[in-house]
Amino acid sequence: MAYSKSDPGENQTISGELILMGFSYLGELQILLFLVLLVIYVITLLGNLLVILLIKLNASLHTPMYFFLVNLSFLEICFTSSVAPQLLVHLLVEEKTISLVGCAAQMYVNAIMGLTECCLLAAMAYDRYAAICHPLHYTTIMSVQACAQLIGVSWFFGISVEVAETTWIFSLPLCGSKRIHHFFCDITMVLKMACTDTSKNEIMLLTVTVLFIMGPFVLIILSYLLIISTILRMPSAEGKRKAFSTCSSHLMVVTLFYGLSLITYLGVKSSSSPESDQMISLMNIIVSPLLNPIIYTLRNKEVKGALRKTVGNTLFPQNWRNQ
Repeated sequence: MAYSKSDPGENQTISGELILMGFSYLGELQILLFLVLLVIYVITLLGNLLVILLIKLNASLHTPMYFFLVNLSFLEICFTSSVAPQLLVHLLVEEKTISLVGCAAQMYVNAIMGLTECCLLAAMAYDRYAAICHPLHYTTIMSVQACAQLIGVSWFFGISVEVAETTWIFSLPLCGSKRIHHFFCDITMVLKMACTDTSKNEIMLLTVTVLFIMGPFVLIILSYLLIISTILRMPSAEGKRKAFSTCSSHLMVVTLFYGLSLITYLGVKSSSSPESDQMISLMNIIVSPLLNPIIYTLRNKEVKGALRKTVGNTLFPQNWRNQ
């Protein structure tokens, strides 16, 4: 992107606050959007907290798969909370401002959680590969230490890469209009405000995206190719069905997460309107974290059983003790 500022006033360095235009174009409909998003956000928090609580309270769910699911639910809470509270406030006020420090903090948290989730989904795919392709050695492969290492590596890449990337972007001089045509501090939007040639920066951003977002996706694809190959060689139809059922929830979450991420970050932005970009981002940041706990509870017999047991033990403790 060649740097060009023809208006002398646009060469003024940005300091203080930025303006997130967000959904200003909706006018009074912002109140309706506020109510809808508030309900979604509350359900998202409660749903993910419920998953964490169920797994913690039920010893039968203390397995590697659910250990990863606890971390996924925690990531989803942080991911959506990095944007949703401020968006809700901005839908009710006319001055939709955010400080530069606040903008950077929001970008740090959102980017770290997003990349860490990419890596975590790859770790979850590896867990399913070990369970289906090497069932006799599963407990050895996915030991407590191995699970902790996979979680640690996911967080390491998420934090180190995105802290470096966000710090690097905010080290660039920003000038011109303070208006960001988005509802949060999106990396690409802030990069457009730089008072310098950002063509090299954009190449670097694309490289990071391909390596650290598409890299885990490739590992997920490879894991599932091996899983499918193993399932097809199983002699019984019942064995094939059970093996696939253990992967179905994870596959749905991966499809949802990467489908929205690919649309959001890999090329669609340049040919679409700001309004459609915002709606896609809204699906990615607000709706996706809502659906994940629903997918894992409604399609998982073990989690549904743990939910019935927990509710029953809470409401009718004497009856459940006698069972």
